[in-house]
Amino acid sequence: MDATLGADEVLQLIRKLQSNGGAVSKKQVKQNNPELMRNALFYFPSWEHALKNAEI
Repeated sequence: MDATLGADEVLQLIRKLQSNGGAVSKKQVKQNNPELMRNALFYFPSWEHALKNAEI
């Protein structure tokens, strides 16, 4: 699988989602933004690692 977003873009989207009051739980993101989830898992070993790197 090829990533359609860069690692920095993934982190920015996670931060933006959080600041807009969106749910950042793995289940919600998987349902509502599967592209973000796929890209996050391309760059990070888990969703939790992506959240930690985004400093959430």
